[in-house]
Amino acid sequence: MNRVLVGCMMAIVTMATAVGLLGRVWAADPPAAAGAPADLVKSTPKGKLANPYKDSQADIVAQGETLFRSYSCSGCHGGNGGGGMCPPLTNDTWVYGGDDDTLFRLVTLGSDDLQKAGYTRTGHENVVGPMPPMGPIIKSSDDLWKIITFIRSNYHGDPSYKFGAPANP
Repeated sequence: MNRVLVGCMMAIVTMATAVGLLGRVWAADPPAAAGAPADLVKSTPKGKLANPYKDSQADIVAQGETLFRSYSCSGCHGGNGGGGMCPPLTNDTWVYGGDDDTLFRLVTLGSDDLQKAGYTRTGHENVVGPMPPMGPIIKSSDDLWKIITFIRSNYHGDPSYKFGAPANP
């Protein structure tokens, strides 16, 4: 019995050491960290984030739809982004702005931290709950860009507002 107990204890210590070492290796792995949405937000000046995808790319839109559902965006914004307990993503009302940079930062930081960064509400919806910070949850910037591409593909508002309010002439 003692031998079994000692063997189990040694196995636990060995596994704990291995997990600790792997944890340090994973934490120091720059490629994984470099792809995080929060890292891209921190390293890119305001107004310079741009989606590498177009909503005409059917394969990217399909991947974005899967990600939209898997990250539970649909739980608040509805199955295709048409609204629910939070605003719709398919009309021409963008609460903080509809440009790529603002949307990426809003999803990553959440509405409270976006406001702390100097952004203000520009649009108003009947249903506007606070956006939680999804940056720590979404695995990569690429995933977030695909989600934004899916959102753009479902836009049903005034075409001139698809990327936010048009510039004044």
